[in-house]
Amino acid sequence: MITLIAAIAKNNALGKDNDLIWHLPADLKRFKKVTTGHFILMGRNTFESIGKPLPKRTTVIITRNNDYFKDGCLVTNSIEDAIALAKDEEEVFLIGGAQIYKQAMIDGLVDKLDITHVHKEFEADVFFPVIDTSIWKEVSREDFKADEKNKYDYSFVSYVKGY
Repeated sequence: MITLIAAIAKNNALGKDNDLIWHLPADLKRFKKVTTGHFILMGRNTFESIGKPLPKRTTVIITRNNDYFKDGCLVTNSIEDAIALAKDEEEVFLIGGAQIYKQAMIDGLVDKLDITHVHKEFEADVFFPVIDTSIWKEVSREDFKADEKNKYDYSFVSYVKGY
């Protein structure tokens, strides 16, 4: 199963200046719990914004640069090649960025969307593709109110392709 995992704002904002716009500890904790032990596939910019391979995960970087190398990571030139590296895995996570999300959704490479909806609009320079509800069906949702640790209301929502 190929799962796309992202946190997106009400206006589909993902980030600005190659960084996250908000800080939601609950989302980061969930991301770690869900992705630990799995392959995580990401574009080069996303990797560089993180800065290092994430512990207890196999990091695969997708880049057009044939000479790109990062110690402790696998590097490929396409989403398809990245997926092929993880072909024996039960679940693989696409973790960004915007170009990777868009291409994977357009090309029909994704089985599930695991989205944290942040219930606020933000100024951004990269955006998540619109989730087409004629294709994607919501199958689970957990709603949370802002608290002392998480500044914004948010929801954890899973979507699968509708049949």
